[in-house]
Amino acid sequence: MTVNLSGERVAAPLNPLRRIVREVLNFGVVGASGFVVNLAVFNVLLHGLGRRAMVATVLASTVAMSTNYLGFRFFAYRGREARTGRQVVLFFVFSGIGVAMESGLFYVGYHGLGLHGPLESNAVKATSIVLASAFRFLVYRTWVFPHEKL
Repeated sequence: MTVNLSGERVAAPLNPLRRIVREVLNFGVVGASGFVVNLAVFNVLLHGLGRRAMVATVLASTVAMSTNYLGFRFFAYRGREARTGRQVVLFFVFSGIGVAMESGLFYVGYHGLGLHGPLESNAVKATSIVLASAFRFLVYRTWVFPHEKL
């Protein structure tokens, strides 16, 4: 804590390294909850209800994407300016690209490599989520929830 010119106690600004570490950790918390939602919906659809693999992966990713918006807006990036309409559009556009990336990676593993069993399909799904999340982290922090200009 530091004291400003009017004598009020305010949080000291984080140095750049601590800020990025905090951001990665917060992104990870929200991402982990989305990961669980994604895999749960995927398994119910594919292995529980017998839906086609690509339908299951796209629907699961879409459900997780919707729940993740709330986590990012109100937890991971809560201190950043909320530009509601534009922010929501950008989030879902970039998330849609992430779903396409994730689905393409899943397709390669599931259909291309023949990894169809419950364990194999979950490993492919998990890998595709993690790889697409790197893209999501970069675009969310840069364009969807940017830092205020100093």
